[in-house]
Amino acid sequence: MINFAEAPSGQSDPALDIVALTQQIFAEDGWLCSALELEHRPQQEAMALSSAAAFANNEPLLFEAGTGVGKSLAYLIPGILQSVVSKRPFLVSSHTIALQQQIEKKDLAICRHLFSRVEALKPFRDFKFSLLVGRGNYLCGHRLARAIETRVDLFGNAQSEELERIVDWVGQTKTGMREELRPSPSMEVWDWVNADSSACNRKHCTPETCFFRRAQAQRAEANVIIVNHSLLFSLIAAGLSPMGDSRGVLYTNDFLVLDEAHTIPDTATDHFGISVSSFAVERLLKRLYTHKGKKPRGLIAKIGRRDDQMAVLKALAEAEIFFNDISQRILRKNSVVRLHEANWASPQIARPFSDVIRRLKIMADDDGNKQVRDELRDQANQLHKYLIAIHECIELKEEGCVYWLERGGRKGQLTVLRSAPIEIAPELRTTLFERDTGVVLTSATLTSAGRMEAFQERTGAHGLESAVEASPFDYQSKLEIFISSDAPQPSASQGRLDLDYLSEMIRFCSLQVEGGTLVLFTSYSDLATVASALNEPMQKAGRLLLSQGGELSRSELKSDFIETGNAILLGTDSFWTGFDVPGPALSQVIMTRLPFDNPGDPIREARGEAIQQKGGQPFAEMTLPEAVIRFRQGVGRLIRSNSDCGILTLLDSRLLNKPYGKWFTESLPKHEFTVLNKKNRNEAFTPVAHRIFRK
Repeated sequence: MINFAEAPSGQSDPALDIVALTQQIFAEDGWLCSALELEHRPQQEAMALSSAAAFANNEPLLFEAGTGVGKSLAYLIPGILQSVVSKRPFLVSSHTIALQQQIEKKDLAICRHLFSRVEALKPFRDFKFSLLVGRGNYLCGHRLARAIETRVDLFGNAQSEELERIVDWVGQTKTGMREELRPSPSMEVWDWVNADSSACNRKHCTPETCFFRRAQAQRAEANVIIVNHSLLFSLIAAGLSPMGDSRGVLYTNDFLVLDEAHTIPDTATDHFGISVSSFAVERLLKRLYTHKGKKPRGLIAKIGRRDDQMAVLKALAEAEIFFNDISQRILRKNSVVRLHEANWASPQIARPFSDVIRRLKIMADDDGNKQVRDELRDQANQLHKYLIAIHECIELKEEGCVYWLERGGRKGQLTVLRSAPIEIAPELRTTLFERDTGVVLTSATLTSAGRMEAFQERTGAHGLESAVEASPFDYQSKLEIFISSDAPQPSASQGRLDLDYLSEMIRFCSLQVEGGTLVLFTSYSDLATVASALNEPMQKAGRLLLSQGGELSRSELKSDFIETGNAILLGTDSFWTGFDVPGPALSQVIMTRLPFDNPGDPIREARGEAIQQKGGQPFAEMTLPEAVIRFRQGVGRLIRSNSDCGILTLLDSRLLNKPYGKWFTESLPKHEFTVLNKKNRNEAFTPVAHRIFRK
């Protein structure tokens, strides 16, 4: 754990100093404007002052900052000031890689440039920062050397070639991070050489020989530590927070910002639960021993006795029987099944798993196996964790959790045992808001219908200070909104007819706009059907059609979308949030459905039941507010800069004919909209599409 010193004794009140400096930086005639010639934004100034006060006074704050406020600088600048003055680590957590990269490569450079240009800020210009990622993302030199020594036992020809590619890459990389190696290395090989093992330890590894240890040393000296929500909550869930009454969330005496905070409840819920897949269990056992092909391979292929190897094969066979039984008996008709009664399966894997664990520990204690002792213990510990998790899922052990089974993988070929806390608020309140430190949660979308109560209740932040600053963008002149009045309402019986309508309206609206169109779906199957229907007409029109779920990754889709300039991109899930494309390449956003979550989702179902038991209404208290936040995220994909203009096309008639529709329409950045249907689209839509982009 990193330990930072308290603020120097005899210093003037740091709270007053930091807030005063922040005021001078962000004021209308302040240093941000005079030194960097940046535009003064009153909303940004308000957020910066609130953040500075929260950091200096060790208080939590929830701050909604609309698109264009410049929230990154509003929390980074006072955060750096506070870190340097108090010598405390400043954690910045985001949900998306894009924002992490923006902070690392752009925003922190602006901060340093500002501090260098202003005499009073020069003491802050040498601040240090570090990017924190999980251990498994780093290459470990010690484990790589071991893998090279034992490659004959561990790998076949294809894997050996992959190992050689990694060896060649070592001489080129400065960070040793997996994401740098292109194409991405095979996980089958990477798992043997990354730093996520007790074999990567201070005894064997130093900053000179190990990329993870080097990164760790840099983090120990950093003022700003950039993380992501997934890593943050995985570390907290693993019990790595400061002990006892120590101040701080992740490190002793830290303070932090969680950007894109609307994603926190779901991310935290995932990490405080259980997930055990058939793939993970079988891969671990095959890493120990497999005899497919001419030559047996695996960690114990050479050091294990015959009965040790047979024990692994028996455990693998029992695991396959266990997971196949779940797939055939329980998941045959449904891809997700919630578990209500304990002991729904026989724990027949317990004995063979325990036998393998026992044998691995014996082999680890053998002096002849010193070189692989840590690897053997790691595999034993991981298999033990899987066994405990499977037992908990079978017994439905925790009263406050929901348990379910699901098919995983792209083709649904995996079987996954899952659990999650029904309510995440108590965990978040304990781990974030009761740590006697400054914690700022910010996003462009924390409110529903102008109220933050639903988000506060979900995150355990009820009663804490909150603020809202709207976007400074001129939506009145830069945005046109169309809402369909004749879109068939979603229903199982009319699904095909509805998709026919969507395909035709998407085709028409996309071709009226000179720039690019992002089409947001709530269902992969709907997306695939519409993509198939649009393929031929878009080809005839000479427009590139891109769709999620194909061969291209999200980043590749984004790159092609920007480069083409007038493409049509069909996306779901991750494209509703964090997909930023300023300029005409994204001139229109089309929403095919209001983004209500699947009511059959086990977590939502259990949360709804808990609300009902308290006498509440799940739709009003949970479903609707959370859908509005996601809806606002989708709307926010469109106007990303002062010079942007665009069209928002909403193909869900429930906005007009359902009582809850006003929750969504009132959350739009402007309240004027045009009703759209197949009959009036030529007169209503086409002229506006041509006019708005000529302003």
